[in-house]
Amino acid sequence: MSRALLIVDVQNDFTEGGALAVAGGDAVASGVSAFLAEHAGEYAAIIASRDWHDADSDNGGHFAPEPDYVDTWPVHCVADTDGAAYDPLLTTDAVTHHVRKGQGVPAYSMFEGTTEQGDTVGDILAAHGVTDADVVGIATDHCVRASALDAVAHGVHVRVLTGLIAGVGEESSQAALAELAHAGAELVPAGSVAR
Repeated sequence: MSRALLIVDVQNDFTEGGALAVAGGDAVASGVSAFLAEHAGEYAAIIASRDWHDADSDNGGHFAPEPDYVDTWPVHCVADTDGAAYDPLLTTDAVTHHVRKGQGVPAYSMFEGTTEQGDTVGDILAAHGVTDADVVGIATDHCVRASALDAVAHGVHVRVLTGLIAGVGEESSQAALAELAHAGAELVPAGSVAR
């Protein structure tokens, strides 16, 4: 059995003070860092994703001057800006693969992104023989949901570490977690992760 940790979009624009700030985002960043300090050695791959949008386009309609916050959004996570950087509370030393997504197009799942070498998350999981993945990050009801569903679709047993995620809305986050559980993902508190 080989396990991966998927860290979804723990970026400045999604944490407190960012363009699309999610309440509890900084707590997720520091919580994931603390979790990595204890558990990094248990993972064959630690993959972190970032939204990495083009500055000079609406990224396939993803950016809008009057966003609906469902399919269209304010400008956020523009490539090479501070907003696209990892939250400084997230320690990335243990990350083995960095994935960028949404380069000119809408993208929610980290499986839609690639590393600088062009590898997809699916490629990385296959190369490491990953059978199990733990998912953490932001936002529960959008990119965490999409990434975890894609991991399930790749035949991986998924655990969502519920203490290390933060969502945009309470109801939409609960609905996302229910959908994930129905799809076969396991919802577990980070503190109960077995060594």
